Amino acid sequence: MVSTQRMQRARQAASSLDLSATIRARQPPLRSWSKRPDTIVNNGHTIQLDFAEGDTLDLGDRRYALKQFHFHHPSEHLIEGKRFAMEVHFVHAGTDGLAVVGVVMVCRQAERDVQKDCLDKPRELGSPVSADLAIHPRGLLPAQRTYYHYAGSLTTPPCSETVDWIVLSQPIEVDEDDIASFAKLYPMNARPVQNRDRRFILSSGPH
Repeated sequence: MVSTQRMQRARQAASSLDLSATIRARQPPLRSWSKRPDTIVNNGHTIQLDFAEGDTLDLGDRRYALKQFHFHHPSEHLIEGKRFAMEVHFVHAGTDGLAVVGVVMVCRQAERDVQKDCLDKPRELGSPVSADLAIHPRGLLPAQRTYYHYAGSLTTPPCSETVDWIVLSQPIEVDEDDIASFAKLYPMNARPVQNRDRRFILSSGPH
């Protein structure tokens, strides 16, 4: 298994990236989460759902605890040059940095689902409120769990270059009305694509 700890880190390790020209490498399987978020808030930058005590993510011998997930419009990562309607980030914290799982979103016409619970409330800025019990992070993962893995940074200030990025290769489908609802709040809260600067992007499987 190749890990980003053993990859040569470039001087500039900013995120997000256009995920292309990847290297096929054995990576640990990505397992879904079992716990629900405790609170939801419109914090002035995005809609964010927080966990008082979340699940964990294991990358090799490193373990990270799930802290929160939030949304960007449009997607921050590109895949083979393609930008998507939105992206959700699951932020995990460990002793030596962060690990963020990203999932891109495409539009569909569909009934209300788990994404609706996240994207259409809360509408106003304010303090966190109790998260709806219908919200579950598993509903924001595709069935196929192949992913890209690279060393990068936070995409919001201070943009610290201490992040292991896991970006799933397959998008999830989201009701186009939900995306439009979020876009009214945040027409553009995505960081522009950054310079790759000689970094390796690993691929866990065929895409």
